[in-house]
Amino acid sequence: MLVELAVGDAYGAGFEYAEPGFVAAHNTLAGYVRHPRHGLRPGAYTDDTQLTLALAELLADGDPWTPETIAERFVDAFHRDPRPGYARGFQAFLAEVRTGADFLARIRPDSDKSGAAMRAAPAGLLSTVDEVLDRTRVQARVTHDTPDGIASASAAALAVHYCRYRLGPVAEVGAWIADRLGAPVWARPWHGAVGSKGVMSVRAALTALAGQGTQSEVLRACVAFTGDVDTVATVALAAASHVLPADLPAVLVDGLENGPYGRDHLAKLDARLDQPRVA
Repeated sequence: MLVELAVGDAYGAGFEYAEPGFVAAHNTLAGYVRHPRHGLRPGAYTDDTQLTLALAELLADGDPWTPETIAERFVDAFHRDPRPGYARGFQAFLAEVRTGADFLARIRPDSDKSGAAMRAAPAGLLSTVDEVLDRTRVQARVTHDTPDGIASASAAALAVHYCRYRLGPVAEVGAWIADRLGAPVWARPWHGAVGSKGVMSVRAALTALAGQGTQSEVLRACVAFTGDVDTVATVALAAASHVLPADLPAVLVDGLENGPYGRDHLAKLDARLDQPRVA
């Protein structure tokens, strides 16, 4: 799961908010694309993967899932491996804070954007819907303590849970989530460019996931929306990795960054997480 979502993040980063013509011309999966404006190295992942990794390590280590431990993991992940890709204000905030307690004391958790959703996948591995939702709400409230911030993170985690435990046809994932959250919006297909709101990214991810037959098709569909497509691809491939054929091109898997916290580290952590998760 972690390798696949990181590929989606890194590939999507080359197209984030790029012009539709650029996306149409280069969204071929033939390799990573250098963004026409940003300086991120092709094949490097962004904050989507880094913060997901922080939560995945917390889950794998079995430490208490509390706001304090979550904030501490976010701070540690950033400072051990600083990178671009974060929203400018949040990156500056992370650069200043040094402990989880400092993070919680200074953060304003009032965002309804996609930050809590893009990192929600690890909670989806837990074995019951109630525990998935409980863990997701705890991590979301650290930074996105708003109705839409929490709901979009919950939908993203439930997509992973649905696919991980093969709870039904992939085409019905949105309807299943809508039923669990009591919100029909998750069953409505997304059309057009994706903005910064969490609900937008997750709806687009569910649309791509439900409408395609392989992981490669999901990735291309995510990027074709245009807009905040690295987050869309991160959310969609986290779920797709559990249920759709693993056909991501070798050029993307092999070309994913592989430093201390890159592809090999993600694969080893995937192996630790690849077992039933209980509360």
